[in-house]
Amino acid sequence: MIQLLTPEGERVPHAEYDAVIDALSHDELRDLYRDLVLVRRVDQEATALQRQGELGLWASLLGQEAAQIGAGRAMRTQDHCFPGYREHGIAWTRGVDPMRLIAMYRGVDKGAWDPAEFGFHPYTIVIGNQSLIGTGYAMGIQRDGAVGTGETERDAAVIACMGDGATAQGDNNEAFVFAGVYNSPVVFFCQNNQWAISEPNDRQTRAPIYKRADGFGFPGLRVDGNDVLGVYAVMTTMLDRARSGDGPSLIEAFTYRMGAHTTSDDPTKYRVSAEVEVWKLRDPVARYKRWLMSEGIADADFFDSVEAESDALGERVRADTVAMADPDVDDIFDQVYVEPHRQVEDDKAAFTAYSALFETETTEGARA
Repeated sequence: MIQLLTPEGERVPHAEYDAVIDALSHDELRDLYRDLVLVRRVDQEATALQRQGELGLWASLLGQEAAQIGAGRAMRTQDHCFPGYREHGIAWTRGVDPMRLIAMYRGVDKGAWDPAEFGFHPYTIVIGNQSLIGTGYAMGIQRDGAVGTGETERDAAVIACMGDGATAQGDNNEAFVFAGVYNSPVVFFCQNNQWAISEPNDRQTRAPIYKRADGFGFPGLRVDGNDVLGVYAVMTTMLDRARSGDGPSLIEAFTYRMGAHTTSDDPTKYRVSAEVEVWKLRDPVARYKRWLMSEGIADADFFDSVEAESDALGERVRADTVAMADPDVDDIFDQVYVEPHRQVEDDKAAFTAYSALFETETTEGARA
């Protein structure tokens, strides 16, 4: 497993990836810490808001911040990411306001940000489907001639995200076939958080996930997913490889889901607390902070400023969430097809008539 930073915050030399990290300025290294802290704060606030009845659901990324920030910061402007439903950290690095994500989980938005603007596509609830979509988009990049030109601002690549559970899906394996055969510029990014809802890895596969790439004819690597430097270095290298025309790869970020699968899940039903305690010692934020301090890259004033910014962000998330207006229910029907559709129009009319019954009952009750 590739690791550049131990859980104790000690730097591990690596001949292949040291140059990638050495190229980062101290400002960029500090920014990675800021990303980790702020994304975790958004996640904590969203989880609390769901518990308070303000969100219908939330998929927490707690414990996976380094994997997502490392991957997202390795992308160039012209790259595109196809997420699952937990990639809040990558969304952050691509400039998507966290409130857009929260609005979706509150039910007032359908993930309607512009993928062309952010290079970050809508969340995918169907497990593994984003792998096929991302591969198709990568094949389109090839046909547009935006791969292997040597032009830094033109050559592009795709990240297709997945969890360990998605690797058992047919869509995911079909994506591997297409990507391998057509040498598509896509990096499959598996955040192996050990649990596919309630199923551990040994119920999903008998071999390490990264080794699956061998059967499809492209390289696979395993990196410490709680090591932001390691993930950044590996993803930077594999994206460069894809942009240059050398084809797909699979990165398995070995991490851990510290919280529930979603807020509708109770992880105490299927895993022991001792396991969680072990992974707390590998916390991605704490280890990176220790390294920044030991290297003199960041001081107490910097950490205090990030904490203050985190508090301000938390206040904004809470205030903006409760201030969101209720959605227009008719919008459910209006956004199904671009052109008018008879069946949808009939369904909308039936629903409108049904809803009117409740308005009548409310009015009559008030008069009585």
